[in-house]
Amino acid sequence: PGTRPALVVPNDLDLTYAKIRLDTTSEETALRGISGVPDALTRAVLWNTLRDMVRDGDLAPTAYLETARAHLPEETDLAIVQGVLTFAATQLANRYLPAHDRPTALATLTSLCRDLIRRTEDGDHPGLRLVAVRHLIDVAAQPDTISAWISEGTVPGGPELDPELRWRILGRLSVLGAVDDAVIDAELVQDPSATGQEGAARCRAALPDPAAKRAAWESMFSTDDLSNYLFAATARGFWQPEQTDLVREYVPRYFDEAVTLAARRGPAIAEAAGRLAFPAYAITAHTLHLGEQCLAQADPTPALRRHLTDQLDDLARALRVRES
Repeated sequence: PGTRPALVVPNDLDLTYAKIRLDTTSEETALRGISGVPDALTRAVLWNTLRDMVRDGDLAPTAYLETARAHLPEETDLAIVQGVLTFAATQLANRYLPAHDRPTALATLTSLCRDLIRRTEDGDHPGLRLVAVRHLIDVAAQPDTISAWISEGTVPGGPELDPELRWRILGRLSVLGAVDDAVIDAELVQDPSATGQEGAARCRAALPDPAAKRAAWESMFSTDDLSNYLFAATARGFWQPEQTDLVREYVPRYFDEAVTLAARRGPAIAEAAGRLAFPAYAITAHTLHLGEQCLAQADPTPALRRHLTDQLDDLARALRVRES
């Protein structure tokens, strides 16, 4: 036998569906030098393996974030950058890390996105730049930079803000309490399209204000006024990691009212209620208990039951990762 390689990658070419694990030496090599692996598909397999290890409690979320911070600025594959940033923000920062570690995670991701934006100033990688811009908006903990972008109508050096980016920025500014109804209404005048209507609904539901939360909740669960699209937009805005205290009272209400809503409005709304209106950031054993009790006793419709089952599995996983 020859010398043992520093990195052994099972399923290297991603030829089959498999959850793989790296041996100790290969894991250390991947964490230390994943950007130096020459083949993009092999790097993708490694990033997916690291993600699965975090999800299963075999790798600390902070280790994944440190690897992303060190190596993602060198990545050229758009799908890898998109996948790593999405997982790091939506799962690690928002769910797997305890609340007191979230500011540090957001700062790490903001710095990472700034590096990617700087690296793409030459205009040769517009797709990569757009991904970095979108994610910087989503993880911004302070409003200053993205407020300047929307005032100027462009990211310095591009891209100019299309309606999707403008509503994305306004959505984040709404979460941060940096805009109000008047600003949202003014934007809707400029973009009265269906996309604009959905953007405005999401922004209004995201405002850190008890009255705004109450109005959003009632529009989703107490009336049948919202179309499927507007329901989904409102649900996306309602729950925010920054606002867990503000919306705590709605967590137990969800499990009662979602069941009634799903039975009344049918499978499409049931899917949106289970997938998007679920209290995803109430990462507590009590939330899990309420959900399991709902499944066992409340007889949710099949569409709602399917999505609740998935959500509760994700919630249980987040709890295990936090405890590992």
